[in-house]
Formats: sequence, C-alpha cells, structure tokens
Amino acid sequence: MDRLFSPIMIGNIKSKNRIVMPAMHLNYTPEGEVTDKLVSFYEQRAKGGAGLIIVGGCSVDEYSGGDNLIGLGEDRFIPGLERLVSAVHAHGGLIVPQLYHAGRYAHSFLIGRQSIAPSAIASRFTHEEPREMGLDDIQYAISGFAQAALRTKKAGFDGVEIIGSAGYLISQFLSELTNKRTDRYGGGIANRMRFGLEVIDEVRGAVGPNFPIIIRLAGNDFMPGGGGFQESLTFARELDRMGVDAFNITGGWHETRIPQIPMEVPRGAFVYLAAHIKEVVTHPVIASNRINDPVLASSIIRDGLADMVGLARGMIADPFMPEKLQKGRQDEVMPCIGCNQGCFDNVFELKPVECMVNPQAGHEDELPVVEAHDRGKKVVVAGGGPGGLFAAKTAAQAGHRVVLFDQADKTGGQLWLAGAIEDRKEFANLADTLSRQARIAGVDIRTSQTADAGLIEGENPDCVILATGGRPIMPRIPGVESGQVVQAWDVLSGNVSVGKRVMVVGGGAVGIETAVFIARMGTIDAHTLEFLFQHKAEDIETLYRLSTRGIKEVTVIEMLPKLGKDIGFSTRWVELAMLRRYGVHARTNTSVTGITPDGIHVEREGEKTVLSCDTVVMAVGTGKDNSLEADLKNKVKKVILIGDAKKPRKAMDAIREGFYAAREI
Repeated sequence: MDRLFSPIMIGNIKSKNRIVMPAMHLNYTPEGEVTDKLVSFYEQRAKGGAGLIIVGGCSVDEYSGGDNLIGLGEDRFIPGLERLVSAVHAHGGLIVPQLYHAGRYAHSFLIGRQSIAPSAIASRFTHEEPREMGLDDIQYAISGFAQAALRTKKAGFDGVEIIGSAGYLISQFLSELTNKRTDRYGGGIANRMRFGLEVIDEVRGAVGPNFPIIIRLAGNDFMPGGGGFQESLTFARELDRMGVDAFNITGGWHETRIPQIPMEVPRGAFVYLAAHIKEVVTHPVIASNRINDPVLASSIIRDGLADMVGLARGMIADPFMPEKLQKGRQDEVMPCIGCNQGCFDNVFELKPVECMVNPQAGHEDELPVVEAHDRGKKVVVAGGGPGGLFAAKTAAQAGHRVVLFDQADKTGGQLWLAGAIEDRKEFANLADTLSRQARIAGVDIRTSQTADAGLIEGENPDCVILATGGRPIMPRIPGVESGQVVQAWDVLSGNVSVGKRVMVVGGGAVGIETAVFIARMGTIDAHTLEFLFQHKAEDIETLYRLSTRGIKEVTVIEMLPKLGKDIGFSTRWVELAMLRRYGVHARTNTSVTGITPDGIHVEREGEKTVLSCDTVVMAVGTGKDNSLEADLKNKVKKVILIGDAKKPRKAMDAIREGFYAAREI
C-alpha cells in the first residue's frame, strides 16, 4: 500500500497521496448554492484522507446544466465555494471543481431552454434535438469555461478540471457522430479538436500559468462509428502539448451499450485506457472506473499503469478508506460493490445521492458518528442478513455487548443468492465483508442456531433487533405443488437441479438473475475463454457462442408489460442485455394459470397456451418472516423490526434500518 501514499505533483501543487475522489453529481445543491450537506459530505472525505477531491459537475453557464448542479456561472456562488474549500483544506486535502457543460445532454426541463450542440442531432440520452451552435454560441461557451475557471481560482480552489468525456459538449465536438459541421470546428480531427483545445487555451489565459488544469478524458468513446481509442490518443497528445497538468481517464458516453460502472464490469476493466494514454503524455494520469479494491489500486500505481487512482464511489462507501489503509486496517474498509442503488439510481431520479453500504453518506451533517458508551447494553440480533449484520456491527461499535444468531451455517442471508452469478459476485463479497467487520467490532456471531423466544430470553437482552428476513412466496396456482416446481432461492443456492427446458415465473430482479444463472450452465468460463483465444483454438464467433450459449433453454414469464421493474435505471438495461446475451426468452403480459405434467399453462391477452417444460422456477417475490415478534411481546424490554421481516424490499433498506436500529438502542 505504500505506493498509494507517496506524494505526487500536479502542476505546482502536491497531493499527499495517489488517491483521487473524482467528480460525481450528488444533487445536494438544488439551487446551485453550496449547502451544509455538500460541505459536510466533502469535509468527511478530506478528513478520511483523500489526497485530491474533485467536486462537480459545476455548471459554467445557463446552457450547461440545471440548478441541481453546483453553480460556477456567476460571482454570487463564490462565498459558498470558499466555505467548501476551507472545509477540505482544514484536513490537508486538495480540492478542484469540475467545469461542466452537457451540450446536447442537457435536458430542456432542467435548463429551461433548448440545449445546444455542435450539430442538431438528438441523443438517446435525452431524446431531444439540440440547437446547432453558431460561432457566437461557441465563443460564449468557451468564455463560460474561462470565467468559471477564474471564479474557481478566486474561491481558493487548488486547480480546475474540465470535463471532456462522457459524451458532453467537448466530446460532442470531437466526435464525427455528433459533429457534422463544415466550418473550422468540423471535418477532420484537427478541426474537431479545436473547440476543446480553445477551451483549454482560454482557461489557461484566465487562471495563469501556475494554476493546475486537469482534463477528464474518455480513453475510448465506445460508440459504434465513433473516434474510438486512436482519436482519444491524438487529442491527449495535443492537450499534453498545450500544458494540461493531469489526465483523468474514463471511458464511454452515456449512450454507449458497454457498461462502465455497475458490478457486472470486472474490477479495473478500463485501466488499460489510462495505461495507453500514459504512454503518449508527459503529465500525471489518473485511472478510473470500478477500482474498489485497495490491492488493485496499489498495483496500478506499482506497475506504472497510472500515476493516481480514482475512487469516487469507493469514497462514498467509506470516506475513511485512505486513513484505514495507511494504518493497516484494510479489513475495516467498507468497499463499494457497484450496486448503483443509492448513487447513480438516485442521480437519474434527481434525488440526493446515498449509499447502500454507508447509511451516513449524504447525511453527515445530521448523523454524526455514535461514540462508544462506557457501559453498553446487551443486544441480541436475530438474523444474519445484511440488515442484521450491519445493526450488530454498528451496535458493537457503539459499545454494546452484541450476540447475533443465524439459523444458517454462515451469515449473509440473501446476499449469497444475489451474488450467485459471476457478474453479481460483489453481493457475495459484501456478505463476507459485513460478517468480518461485525466480528472485528466484537459481535458474538452464532451460526446454525435458530433464535426462538426461549433462546433470546436466556440472553437477558436490553434490546432485540429482529432481522429474520423473508421467505419466497409460493403463488396459489393449480399444480404448483408438483415435483417439477422449485423456488428460485433453491436454484441459486445450489440445493436443487433443473431440467433442460426451464420456465422462470417472475421477471423481477430475482427472476432475471435466476434465468441468467440457469442459462449460463454449460458455458465456458473466462479462464477457458482466454486459453482458447490465446491459442487460437477456435474462431471468434465460436468462442462467443461457447461463452454465451449453455445447455439449458430458459424462458422468463412476467405478468407485467416490462421485465425488471424493481431494478434501478442505471443497471436495468445491463441485466436485460444479459438475458439477450445468454439467449433467454421472455414472455411479458403473460399470466400463469396452471401447471400440469404437460407443461405450464399461460394466458396472454385472452389467448391460452401450454408451454412444454421440465422445470418451473418460482421467482414471484418475498413474504416477511416476523412471527418471532409476537412471541417476544412483553418478554423483552425493547424489540425493533428491520429489513424484510418488516417489509420485503432491497438490501439497501435493510442496511439503513439496521443502522438506525443500532442508533436507537
């Protein structure tokens, strides 16, 4: 880990370590003004040891973004920004704002006008057509960047970052897909780079030679027909020649069909983009996207793939990660698992960012850390799922004596089911992390023990937290008791086998993941694929088929018009793409009316059909399991119900309720 904590120069400023928290929309500034929530959030990350914090996006003018972004378009924002800078500097961190202009990605309902872009080409992101920018518009936008940069310097920031990635305005000028101009800003790559280079030149003129400029750059736009990797290298060379002080490398646009950030993306999958940019520039390079493992982060620096690492969501999940790593407390780090439930899903819903594994994220100003009690209470937690483990850990950290009972032979509950497929294994990793951290905090974990009223009373607790979870629902369908019907939970846990032709009833998250789990049976794994590819044992088409077509025929049946209604916006499309990739069929608007030896009887728009199958898998939801609450009534001092035992929802809800329950003791 030592390499992560060596200092580095960015221009004329020194970062105390190689850990960067890149910019991410937080929706903490509903009117553009810096708020207590924003200050507390970033102050906590600075206190936790981040070397460089990049905040944003920060709108540079009325076309760049809505009022929900941090404002840099007017002088009136400077006092609030000064307060933010002071809070970060007080803990030895560097802070830089990201200058943001969305171009055609700006929604008209947010900016109150038609968006602008190099050419009048609508995007799949907004489904709106922008107005083509005239030369006056171009100069206005360039000036907006420069004036915002000058305000940045006046507010006391340590430098400035300009976003030239993700399909925003600079990217739109750079790409032939969105730039059809015939003037000096369109045509060949030299002309298409011109806008971005002029932004840098104008900003440098505004802030002077000794104020660091960072560029957020896509190493590859991953857009079919786009400039791809080579044009990114060409742009990076020119930016480096102009004296850009650091390169923050990401990949893809919002429209790309290649996932960039969810847990389905392998850890560090896009580090290669930073590594290749580093080969052609002379200034520091920051690697980003799905770097949530400290060992991986350290190896990136050690192996010379990048000079710094971006850990945006990692610093949301655990603001004290740098401090813990530096003090050798790696096991206490709460990693980001890439679930997107509290961060990106909230961003797209225009809600403040939170975090599944860190209930305090976004609430730092109202939820201070609970100090340990001199004389703690005796607490019993019934159930070792995510809510129970988090409650137990939090209570123990507050000084209480905590015993946790779990009827299974290992804790983690439904996290193990959610992490059954390789693409979602971060959920299984979270189960291990929560269990380990609960033990480190001092929780007495007793597995393979069912917590009944007698067992709990015997512990003489001051408080009982019931996290007994839920049970899979078995719908009332004729024939559902037949031997060919199994539960999705049993399939995912490996307790039952399935036949060749499988019908999965229920097209929510569990149904989709179960269908993929079954469809992957018989496919080759990643290591085998690599071996066959490197030895040229099969052609590319055959290798793709071997890695995406197994030995099962799988169909998902859903009564609603769409699959995945309970999956967040930022990851739903990824999971639906997995269904298609593995050849899973889907029947929506379809109800199951019966199950017989002939198959499953379904009805769609009045038409009845029998679908032949060998196995029917039920994935129709979860029912709460809270019978213990009545058994404990008037027998213990305090009972708190959390998670699915209270109402079946997501792991994020269970963890949050576990956290609040522990604070309530």
